[in-house]
Amino acid sequence: MKVTSDMIDRELRFRGRIMGLFMNVLFFRELGLRITRRLAKKVLMGSRSDKLEGREVFIDKRCGGKLRVRVYRSLRPAEKAAGVLWMHGGGYAVGAPEMDIGYMENLIASANCVIVSPDYTLSTEKPYPAALEDCYEALLWLKENAPALGIRDDQLFVGGLSAGGGLAVAVSLMARDKGDVNIAFMMPLYPMIDDMMDTESARNNNAPIWNSHSNKLGWNMYLRGLPDKDNVPKYAAPARETDYSRLPPAYTFVGDIEPFYNETLALIDNLQKAGVPAKVDVYEGCYHAFDTMCPNADISKQATGKMLKEFRFAVENHFAK
Repeated sequence: MKVTSDMIDRELRFRGRIMGLFMNVLFFRELGLRITRRLAKKVLMGSRSDKLEGREVFIDKRCGGKLRVRVYRSLRPAEKAAGVLWMHGGGYAVGAPEMDIGYMENLIASANCVIVSPDYTLSTEKPYPAALEDCYEALLWLKENAPALGIRDDQLFVGGLSAGGGLAVAVSLMARDKGDVNIAFMMPLYPMIDDMMDTESARNNNAPIWNSHSNKLGWNMYLRGLPDKDNVPKYAAPARETDYSRLPPAYTFVGDIEPFYNETLALIDNLQKAGVPAKVDVYEGCYHAFDTMCPNADISKQATGKMLKEFRFAVENHFAK
């Protein structure tokens, strides 16, 4: 998809151009990703919010070692909250839970919930399945500690954006297949789920922030430990799943000029065909992560407002059976 300036929403153009140049440098080669990962960790770790109560927990992983998890809740917490496992984005390669504090502030302000966000292993440290294993460990911990966290055990949600959205879908698939946790709702926002990159929007995409080049590098880093790239597991790239039945209800949104546009629509279409309640909102002229890059733009406010409305509806109506 060849993206020209006139295709981009007017309020998103300038910052998209500037941030796009920055992202192109970071995601040009693996070395840039590794340097960015180290710098981002130093900057982000320990970031606080005046609007939330946040604490850090270290989970004992079944395979050994510890997993750092951030737990966020309202300054005036209420009982019987929804429990949300939230995964940050970053192309599976960079980032930390603290980078999504703005999302967590909005979600917690909009509905009664507690958010658990794992500092999962990045592909710049270890490839798949390390990140997914960490996120699943966090899901099990969330379920086991629901009473102590003030969470309903029948209202466990998963969500995230970009690569975090991809992990949200992968965690949902794994939970369904293993039968360990009944997830009540998933919110994978513009998820990174299709490593094949053969959709119209993923081919030759030059949009700001995330394009075909950065997408290919991100997938190569994440899947580099797999011996057969023609048989990538569905838990690594959820677009390879063929059975979407018994997955939780879902909501997402996506811009129509970003690489993940077609794969996001396909995910929702596959869920609907399998009888799963699923909705997607599409925003014209919007590139990847437009809502975080330009949060004050009218279209970003519209997307955020609709997302929070859908989240409130889920908290009020979606419970695991």
